[in-house]
Amino acid sequence: MQPTQFSSGDVIADRRADYARMLAENGEHEAAVELMEQALELVPDWPAGLVTFADYAEKASLVEKAILALRRLLDLDPEDLFGAQLKLALLGAEEVPDQPPSRYVEALFDEYADRFDAALVERLGYAVPAELAQLIAEHADRHFEIVADLGCGTGLFGAEIRDRVTRLEGFDLSVNMLAKAEEKGLYDLLAKSDLSLDPPGSGLFDDGLAEGRCDLISAADVLMYLGDLANAFTLAGRLAKPGALFAFSVEDAGEGDGFLLAPSLRYAHTEQHVRQRLAENGFDVLILTRTTIRMDGGEPVFGILFLASRIG
Repeated sequence: MQPTQFSSGDVIADRRADYARMLAENGEHEAAVELMEQALELVPDWPAGLVTFADYAEKASLVEKAILALRRLLDLDPEDLFGAQLKLALLGAEEVPDQPPSRYVEALFDEYADRFDAALVERLGYAVPAELAQLIAEHADRHFEIVADLGCGTGLFGAEIRDRVTRLEGFDLSVNMLAKAEEKGLYDLLAKSDLSLDPPGSGLFDDGLAEGRCDLISAADVLMYLGDLANAFTLAGRLAKPGALFAFSVEDAGEGDGFLLAPSLRYAHTEQHVRQRLAENGFDVLILTRTTIRMDGGEPVFGILFLASRIG
């Protein structure tokens, strides 16, 4: 979600913010900070202005000013539309949260939905759905009765697996992403869900949807928008039949046993953290492979593809 999309409601403040943006684009971040300070004097409770000011202040190495602005933003917006808590954690002012704010993730993908496929596949070299489908095919060349595509987005994984599935269910936090998936006509069910929540609040078992109904569960490029994977893997365990497959990707955090928050505001996970959470929820790892998930700022983003099986 771009804060520049949000007007302050004050013409002069907006004009100063526009000038500040032009200065920042030219690398003049200290001057941009000064102009945003003037804008915020006129509209002190402008959330988008505060997050923009914090961004310029960080780039100008005015870290304390950035932290104060982000704390003020959280006071004004407890749902944290702009991910202030994550930004504070990167600045070392807060502990890294176990989960990002759901409202932040939802708004991010609602805003991104219209250009998601073109941006990710055509410009960033994104191939995780195809690679996960290939991993599944190499291990289990068979038809699946019910598949739950967690964080289905616009349906990129659904397109890869549809011809091998009787019933395809897609779940996502963003209604705009679900709408794009609906346009493709791939899914038998599309519903809003939040993978960061415990099963009763997740949306995966609403309207009479049974537990233990799936013989394949996927999560293609979604777990990087979660920190601790405990809840997400509990949900996968509740969805899975005995012997069901669970195919997913994570960004690779390297050595260690936990997860970290990257400057992209996405989470990366260690292999050990993933294995631990899988074991706790009755899954064995069948295959894992390290790969480049996408490009970001001209640099490769490294990840791990997993295929696991539900014990029993």
